[in-house]
Amino acid sequence: MAFEQDGIKQVDKEELKELLKSEVEKPIIIDVRELEEYEEAHIPGLPLIPMGTIPTVIDQLDKDQSYLFVCRSGGRSQNVAMYLKNQGFKDVTNYNGGMLAWDGEVKTGAEWVVKEVKELNL
Repeated sequence: MAFEQDGIKQVDKEELKELLKSEVEKPIIIDVRELEEYEEAHIPGLPLIPMGTIPTVIDQLDKDQSYLFVCRSGGRSQNVAMYLKNQGFKDVTNYNGGMLAWDGEVKTGAEWVVKEVKELNL
């Protein structure tokens, strides 16, 4: 069940699963872990933009777009969401619990490592 923490909406694994299955417009879901973590196991179809590179691509992100961030435990993704909110982004959400709580399908390898934000097709 969604709740708020430090002004950031939080979703749990069941809500994330529903979002991933949804046919309606959904947020852009981004994994913000490091490449090694992502290669080990990630949610299929999610792009990787490591937390440390977010400041270098922030100008390419649409402040009116909805974003949901995923990391290992929910801490880094929460920090990314708070950072973007402080930069004027209106709709940012954190996946609370992160990959440690994820029990859905996973893939290995570098499926979608974003080098430039235009690869997200915004």
